[in-house]
Amino acid sequence: MIYKEFQDLKLSALGMGAMRLPIGANDADIDEAVTEEMVAYAMKNGINYYDTAWGYHDGHSETVMGSVLGKYPRDSFYLATKFPGYDLSNMDKVEEIFEKQLVKCGVEYFDFYLFHNVCEMNIDAYLDPKYGIYNYLVKQKENGRIRHLGFSAHGSYDVMKRFLDAYGEKMEFCQIQLNWMDWSFQNAKAKVELLKEYHIPVWVMEPLRGGKLASIPEEYAKKLTGLWPDEEIPAWAFRFLQSIDSVTMILSGMSNMEQLQKNIKTFETEKKLNQEEMAALLGIADDMLNQKKLPCTACRYCTSHCPKGLNIPSLIELYNEHNVSGGGFIAPMALMAVPKDKQPSACVGCQSCEAVCPQQIKISEAMADFSSKLQQA
Repeated sequence: MIYKEFQDLKLSALGMGAMRLPIGANDADIDEAVTEEMVAYAMKNGINYYDTAWGYHDGHSETVMGSVLGKYPRDSFYLATKFPGYDLSNMDKVEEIFEKQLVKCGVEYFDFYLFHNVCEMNIDAYLDPKYGIYNYLVKQKENGRIRHLGFSAHGSYDVMKRFLDAYGEKMEFCQIQLNWMDWSFQNAKAKVELLKEYHIPVWVMEPLRGGKLASIPEEYAKKLTGLWPDEEIPAWAFRFLQSIDSVTMILSGMSNMEQLQKNIKTFETEKKLNQEEMAALLGIADDMLNQKKLPCTACRYCTSHCPKGLNIPSLIELYNEHNVSGGGFIAPMALMAVPKDKQPSACVGCQSCEAVCPQQIKISEAMADFSSKLQQA
């Protein structure tokens, strides 16, 4: 197992995420016996970092991970969980939730604790002193009940910048969605550079984009196999991340023993991509994205002609995210911060924007399709 230095700790470069644990009939029905077998294998093979959260598996992930990890000496693993700010109704309950999390996980302290999912929808609440979230969590760190404080973010670069400008001095790590497709698509490269400015190491979530990068179209797979015959396609995602110097922790939500075993094998050695391999991988990302996304350049000619005052480039960016991801929560979550009269459904289909679009995008059709997809979600 590769290990990375973080302050005075040595963390396994691969961490076990507990958002996609093995389940039975439904997502809340975690198979604790199989989870216990997987954790035993992980511990035996060097994984020492385990990441859970209040809402994972309908609230059962923390309880199961606490039960399973409770069979090991407390100093043999590092446990991370998060304050659930993805739900605005939790904002005034930081103390209540934190105390419950300690009980659910069966611990007296958390090694790592995060502001969960900083994004457009909750940034104002996270920064609002009336909720006291920041002050409370900093106090818990001072009291030793949080050893290291950080945040995770699904929001834009600008949202992350606001959060860092306010709280960056106390943030020790940041968890972002980072993979070879999102390097450009979700502006992850710029987010990595932003964190460098604050001297904050990167924790990675969604290295395989929910499994979508574990199996890619055959034409692309052949190209990668030709460059690296002995490497399986999922391993390319991890090799890509190993090539980014500021990445300290790579989390993978492994659902079965086979995935765990393969990932651990990949992390026996560190193999960074060379220039040819990196160019090939990012070229494939561009090709895959261009097949699914609208070619908006954010020139903003459209916005000056929209009678409803819609931020069309921003809406197209979210539309592209929704299409490439096959749905998901990111676009709906971001739109929660957008007034109803500025959402895709507000488009009246007048096509005034299309008359001035240099890319000849059928914007009215895209907004209608976006609205329909959001209603079906």
